[in-house]
Amino acid sequence: MKHYKRALTIAGSDPSGGAGIQADLKTFSACGCFGTSAIVAVVDENTVGVTGVHPVPVEFVTGQIRSVLDDIGTDAVKIGMLHSSELIRAVRDTLAPYCIRNIVLDPVMVATSGDALLQEEAIATLRDELIPAVRIITPNIPEAELLLGRKIESQESLPEAARELSCGGRVSVFLKAGHLTDEELVDIFYNAEEDRILPLRSRRLATRNTHGTGCTLSSALAAFLALGCGLDEAAAKAKEYIAGAIEAGAEYEIGRGHGPVHHFFRLWE
Repeated sequence: MKHYKRALTIAGSDPSGGAGIQADLKTFSACGCFGTSAIVAVVDENTVGVTGVHPVPVEFVTGQIRSVLDDIGTDAVKIGMLHSSELIRAVRDTLAPYCIRNIVLDPVMVATSGDALLQEEAIATLRDELIPAVRIITPNIPEAELLLGRKIESQESLPEAARELSCGGRVSVFLKAGHLTDEELVDIFYNAEEDRILPLRSRRLATRNTHGTGCTLSSALAAFLALGCGLDEAAAKAKEYIAGAIEAGAEYEIGRGHGPVHHFFRLWE
């Protein structure tokens, strides 16, 4: 019998379909993986903003994770929105016995609309207790600033910031440059396992359809790791995928705010 490459997402649910669990599963499918999920919260949101967050009980989250891993297993894990210190620690401790190498953490703190998604006290827990336990983190500029406790002012400062976020060279960092204003968009991937900086370039597009870009990028990265790619190759392929999804999605109008990217641009006409 054949076997799928598997990817598990641990994140919140977005009813508008552009971010969270929904974006993750679409991305896994588009990139060639069988997707599974553990829902940590039901988020009331659309393209305009977040109205509310209804947390799933922590013991029910950990139960979902164990149910998936004990039966189906996984080749990679993507972790998204974890809103509290209790949940962060529970997810870390639940994953630990399974010895999963390919864990990608998207340190989600603020939605595209600007709404907060992480309790203030949980930032330190995320930084000090979960980040050291994963293989790659994928912060954007505001998230990196919160984790570092300082501002990031320029493209030139991104390599240094990525190294500083790497827990002393133990965790690789995909630092997204979308919040800067340079004409060319250059993300920085710090491969901590080989102590190498890889600039990842793309054309900057003027589009409001950026809802779920962070979820999509981190899920693509997890999917390519699940498929057996090395770190640099997975980062480059994930960058290529999100750039294509943003470019294709810019042509569409959906919702009254920040619309989604086009997850299936390689498959749909």
